[in-house]
Amino acid sequence: MNLFHAAWQYALTHPDDFRAALGGHLRLVTLPLAIGIVLGLPLGFLSSRSRLAATVLINGFNGLRVVPSLAILFIAVPYLGLSFVTAVVALTVLVMPPLLINTDVAFRSIEPAVLEAARGMGMSRSQILRQIELPLALPTIVAGIKTATVEAIASATLAAFVGAGGLGQFIVLGFSLNDRAILLVGALPVAVLAFAAEVGLSQLQRTLQPLRRAIGP
Repeated sequence: MNLFHAAWQYALTHPDDFRAALGGHLRLVTLPLAIGIVLGLPLGFLSSRSRLAATVLINGFNGLRVVPSLAILFIAVPYLGLSFVTAVVALTVLVMPPLLINTDVAFRSIEPAVLEAARGMGMSRSQILRQIELPLALPTIVAGIKTATVEAIASATLAAFVGAGGLGQFIVLGFSLNDRAILLVGALPVAVLAFAAEVGLSQLQRTLQPLRRAIGP
């Protein structure tokens, strides 16, 4: 309990540093996530429609999943330097696989009988996509966004190693000073953010399930 109290006191006595770190951490999460969604969802949809695209994209991004986050970060350093941009690029690479793969799975898992029935009713391709496929695919797509968000929140702490700020700078400082209270100043908010993202997006996913059941067979 004294350790948590010490962490709280440190945050209160360094409010500007904490606010700057928290704001930087949120930017390190939201920017790569936004880029990943803009790129990953269309690529996942393309992958679900093309065997060649699926082979190239799924295998390529599955390969990236085995590369540690810190390794991706340091691979980017020689080309982009120690900067915020380096961290954003590395985190974008990290969030892309779950976004792309879940989108691919979401559209591929739709029952052919449902699509056939929609075509039999005279619906156009765009109508089928908007009214049938997207509602059915959304829960799985949101699951991919949830995974990507939680991974980004946790991995953004590594941005401190390239001078990109974020809550990870308290973790690094705590390790270097062997001060667990300072370490907790960074670690606890990260845990809270990850938990909030998990709970919030899980609730969204559950909200979308009744719509999927209503449309599905």
